[in-house]
Amino acid sequence: MIDRSSTFTGQSEVQGDPHGEVFDLVGIGFGPANLALAIAIEEHNDTSPGNEVRACFFERRTEFGWHPGMLLEGSTMQIAFPKDLVTFRNPTSSYSFFSYLHEHDRLVDFVNHQTFFPTRLEFQDYLQWAARRVGTDVRYGTDIVSVEPLHNARGSADLFAIRSADGSVVHARTVVMGVGLRARVPGWATESARCFHNHDFLFHLEEMPSPVHQRFVVVGAGQSAAEVVQYLHTNYPQAEVHNVFGRFGYSPADDSPYANRIFDPAVVDELHAAPVEERERLLTLHKSTNYAVVAPELIEALYAAEYRERVRGPRRLFMRRASEVLATEETAAGIDVEIRNNLDGLSDTLKCDAVVLATGFEPASLGSILGDLAWDTPVPPVARDYRLDLPADVAADVYLLGGTEKTHGLTASLLSNAAVRAGEVLTSVLERRLRKQSVEQAEQSVEHAGTGELDRIPNQHTYATSEAR
Repeated sequence: MIDRSSTFTGQSEVQGDPHGEVFDLVGIGFGPANLALAIAIEEHNDTSPGNEVRACFFERRTEFGWHPGMLLEGSTMQIAFPKDLVTFRNPTSSYSFFSYLHEHDRLVDFVNHQTFFPTRLEFQDYLQWAARRVGTDVRYGTDIVSVEPLHNARGSADLFAIRSADGSVVHARTVVMGVGLRARVPGWATESARCFHNHDFLFHLEEMPSPVHQRFVVVGAGQSAAEVVQYLHTNYPQAEVHNVFGRFGYSPADDSPYANRIFDPAVVDELHAAPVEERERLLTLHKSTNYAVVAPELIEALYAAEYRERVRGPRRLFMRRASEVLATEETAAGIDVEIRNNLDGLSDTLKCDAVVLATGFEPASLGSILGDLAWDTPVPPVARDYRLDLPADVAADVYLLGGTEKTHGLTASLLSNAAVRAGEVLTSVLERRLRKQSVEQAEQSVEHAGTGELDRIPNQHTYATSEAR
């Protein structure tokens, strides 16, 4: 870990203004988190002439997508539709899910459906609709490889150089990291056409060799694992499906009203200010709202399917409880999977056509892009406004939209707080710009120094409405 009190010396100094494009804000990654921010910036710019934020976003994919490999037929959202890109920040926004439904002439039909939970397919269509509408500069098919602070003649880095894989460089005063999550792959697994993570499940099925053994193994006990089990059991009617997990059975997701308050925007204030031990206790206690849990109705459906097979046969659905995969070995015709039952210690080997790893996700590493600016501690120091603590000589800012669960709560990697968080980040960017401008004016002219009391952005704006203040 670098000494945050020392001067950052990892990059060369740059005299004068750097060449090339200079943005107020550059977002890296363009998933829902940065899409919500792009919309907030657009709405701010439309209502604040002369105080615009010039922004640009980079996305390695060639088009906007949101878990396209898990858009299983009939699968629904786990959060209510008002937790869209804008509504909790600005209920009057034209980017709301209701506005999307109205534009597609489905508003009345959706209301008649009497549900708060649209299908995952429809919600992705909503996100794509918003991504097409937003007027912010978004550069798809661009992989960012580094963010480097540029030091001016005074030794302060007030700009970043953002370098892409093709060698191009842009500069920005603020960088917002929205790189999302990466798949968690067990140590025994080697990813291939027969062994793959569920995040691209549908695409892998298309590339998978034709089944020979008519047998699949799904590893994991969360919502995604259960959905994959159900999909394989339904769509491969001749195949066995073995679900391997370490617990005794699926645990139901807790979506009761009081438990769901852990996702409220205002709770971020409480958790961030709480003692570390208490925050960790609460996050551990309420993991059943999101992690390694399954919707009760899906649990009931799978249990009913298994029971029907026990009554009439043949058995195709097997829950391998308290078990784990020890090893896999690919063959010319499939993949052999060694499974141990941890209750009796016995193991057996199944000849399978594929292994699906529904083993969850973890925050993407920031070190490959931020270099020494990224902390190597389990809990990086992140301010309430999602700003990463940087060395004293770096005046430019880095914000994290993700990877902040241990400081900001369970909403860090979820859609629940995307709208409010976007407003809070934008408010922080504007306030810090105002402070820096005031300091620069004070340094240039004594008569403009005033009392040192700096103006603040008003608390209520259409772009940054939030309970968290």
